[in-house]
Amino acid sequence: MVSPSEVLELTLSRPPTLGSGRLICVDGLAGSGKTTLARGLAALAPEAVVIGTDEMLAGWRGLPGLAGSVEALLRPLAAGQPGTWRRWDWYADGWAETRTVLPGPLLVLEGVGSAAAAYRELVTTLVWVEADLDVRLARWLERDGEGMRPHWDDWLADEAALHARQDTRSWADLVVRT
Repeated sequence: MVSPSEVLELTLSRPPTLGSGRLICVDGLAGSGKTTLARGLAALAPEAVVIGTDEMLAGWRGLPGLAGSVEALLRPLAAGQPGTWRRWDWYADGWAETRTVLPGPLLVLEGVGSAAAAYRELVTTLVWVEADLDVRLARWLERDGEGMRPHWDDWLADEAALHARQDTRSWADLVVRT
């Protein structure tokens, strides 16, 4: 398995792609371990801003619109300006506050669909994380509870369609299987 230190070392060995900073996208399949890897990166790089793209989705069926939200955050950062994004409140089932990200040395985006072809040139390192479906489902139910199971089939369909359209795995710098 690829360690967070290997991801960080690879990223820092590359020139900046996000203005004067670098961007790591930890993309892949739901329940595969993306958040765990991102937490490891955050522990190694306290200057990093880490954003879970789950908070940038417009609810359970919001995956198709995620790339637009991420790109709206990244383009100003690439120009050396603050970027903004709006947080989805999963409990209220609606948009909440707008958050600002200042240009910095390292931004880590983690989540299904965090990397997209529309801003590929801004990604310094793309890590694709995957696991078997039964492992992913067990992790997902442990994290979100049995009450969320009805959303699983729709999410899997949206996830599969997104990754087929974007072909994200094929341009990953690193592939991690958990």
